Amino acid sequence: MKKIAVFCSASFNIDKKYNVVAREFVRKAASRGYGVVTGGTVKGTMGEVSDELFSCGGYHLGVIPRFMEQYVYPDLSEVIWTDTMAERKTLLREGTCAVVALPGGIGTLDELIETFALIHLKQYFGKIAVLDHEGFYQPLKALLQHYVNTGMLSEETMSRIVFAETPDQLLDMIED
Repeated sequence: MKKIAVFCSASFNIDKKYNVVAREFVRKAASRGYGVVTGGTVKGTMGEVSDELFSCGGYHLGVIPRFMEQYVYPDLSEVIWTDTMAERKTLLREGTCAVVALPGGIGTLDELIETFALIHLKQYFGKIAVLDHEGFYQPLKALLQHYVNTGMLSEETMSRIVFAETPDQLLDMIED
């Protein structure tokens, strides 16, 4: 089974439209035969993703630091426990064909940028995709373009990250 790592918000204080599109994305990914790897908690969008995967019968691997045990989603297909957030990020990517950043906060940004750096360093070989729902990631895209314009990032590396407006478009880009 192909697996996708999904980075997303753990906040309950976000616009519900981000949870709706997150549910749509994981439902469509599961229907295309992808297993999903997440942080595996009940918090925020991550909990919404967990609920949707459970309801549609999708495979869901949760990678969770022991200090977050009280937040574990009870119906994961499989759980991997870690001791640190750094170990968690490494294991979230392990064995995946792609990483997907849904709209999220600083943790999502950290996971996304670290993965992008690993692609640049040829330490991660999957695809990297961003669900730019309603322009959520346009400021990041502009910042990365600024890095290209100033020579801090190559066009080749920039071309490795894709920005998609819809879940279907994102999944099609991963499958190309």
